[in-house]
Amino acid sequence: MRMTMGMLLALALMPLLSRALHVGEVRLLAAQHNVTSILVFGDSSVDPGNNNILPTAMKSNYPPYGKDFFDGRPTGRFSDGRLATDFIAEAIGYTKIVPAFLDPNLKPKDLLHGVSFASAASGYDDLTANLSDVLSVSKQLEYFMHYLIHMRNFVGEKKTTDIIRYAVFVLSMGTNDFLQNYYLESIRSKQFNVEKYQDYLVSCMSRDIKLMHSLGATRLVVVGVPPLGCMPLVKTIMGKTGCVESYNKVAFSFNSKIQAKLSTLKAKLRMTIAFVDAYAIIDHAVNNHTLYDIEETSKGCCGTGTVEYGDSCKGLSTCTDPTKYVFWDAVHPTQKMYKIIANEALKSLVVELLR
Repeated sequence: MRMTMGMLLALALMPLLSRALHVGEVRLLAAQHNVTSILVFGDSSVDPGNNNILPTAMKSNYPPYGKDFFDGRPTGRFSDGRLATDFIAEAIGYTKIVPAFLDPNLKPKDLLHGVSFASAASGYDDLTANLSDVLSVSKQLEYFMHYLIHMRNFVGEKKTTDIIRYAVFVLSMGTNDFLQNYYLESIRSKQFNVEKYQDYLVSCMSRDIKLMHSLGATRLVVVGVPPLGCMPLVKTIMGKTGCVESYNKVAFSFNSKIQAKLSTLKAKLRMTIAFVDAYAIIDHAVNNHTLYDIEETSKGCCGTGTVEYGDSCKGLSTCTDPTKYVFWDAVHPTQKMYKIIANEALKSLVVELLR
């Protein structure tokens, strides 16, 4: 059998992708492919604190959030420590965290190697963000245009264009469109059945990616939605001890639709696009927790772990060792899980960059 270039590449990559990537390997590949920065859009999975200054209840800039962050301080990240995007930035080699664009202490030099425009409680559907008074994707992209102005003033037009061309854009959202919008409010559920709503969200995502492309994006990582039915809060609301399969099926099929659309966009826009299967990663950790040295998969580390997140987690006691947990609160993963997700994201990115 004659081997194609793709088959040879797959064979070459197998040893690399069958294990955790070493930081040195990632930094070498990033340098070889001129990766300049990481630019992030999305919801609480990638918001490092933009919501801190917004008039919204969806914040986490108080203890016990940030318990395992540098010097144990809360930053607005919905976890005990860093997010997947922070670990990706560290692996690329420029910075240990991706700062929030709206951070009042941000300096021009902080913009050079990456920034996040993400806003907790946001979604592909602008209505989702509006329900919680947070930044919609269209507003996040508007702030990205402000970022471009700042960058041009700081390093000039040509350098800014080059930074954007070789930057890795990250898009991570979709959970709130279902949990905070479709299943909670009646507006969209009256307009669409769940399959049609998925299609609507995918069309919104497509619109956003096309706009990113028009603004200079050439490399994109899209993170799929996690197994919604395995979140402790969802299980509590639905009165289940195991994962709620109906919610998981919606998440799984939505991810399939995202991937199909990304394949079309990749060919049409000639972009490098990687998909991160957050569903498979978290599902595998929940069902094979001993492989990850995890003991608790059914509840979060904060409070009772069954309902608390955001404001309801504020000031509560926590488990002694979050590294033994999949979930930090009743919705969001622990820093340990985010590091696992980051490693898988880097593997996906490596495969796409080396095509």
